Amino acid sequence: MKTVKHILAFVLALALLTSCGLLGGMSSNTGTTQTTNTSSTGINTGSALATIFNVLKNTGMLDLGNLTNLINLGQILMGANSLTNASQAYTDQFAQDLIAGSNKMINKSNVNDVIAGLKKLAASDTSVLSKATQSAYTGSLVPVSTANKDVKANITTIEGILNAMK
Repeated sequence: MKTVKHILAFVLALALLTSCGLLGGMSSNTGTTQTTNTSSTGINTGSALATIFNVLKNTGMLDLGNLTNLINLGQILMGANSLTNASQAYTDQFAQDLIAGSNKMINKSNVNDVIAGLKKLAASDTSVLSKATQSAYTGSLVPVSTANKDVKANITTIEGILNAMK
């Protein structure tokens, strides 16, 4: 059963990695590359936010020992980081893609709050959470504790983003 979960997580991670351009280099926020990667980054971030929102709604907690949750958190971190020093045109397109990717859980009335939360997340120390999400992409788990002050702050920021989606 665990092997099946790991294989499924690996396939999901590989799909996210290739669709997000991680295997071919990280997206850039300048020039043509910015326009090319906005759509997949925004859509994948919106989808990941919607998924995490539903997990919290259904279970009341976010299990940081779950590969799928960590992969979705990794996508949220990538989306947040793509907004660092982004042009207004990139941010506007990203906002449209967030709405589309979230199946409209993010909408025109809350998208600015969601983007503000993502920018806040990008400005914080996400190194511990990033390490865990990068390992999840390979199908392995790195223990993550919400007792870590940075992880706790990251999760609080993500919860703020999710609250904006209500």
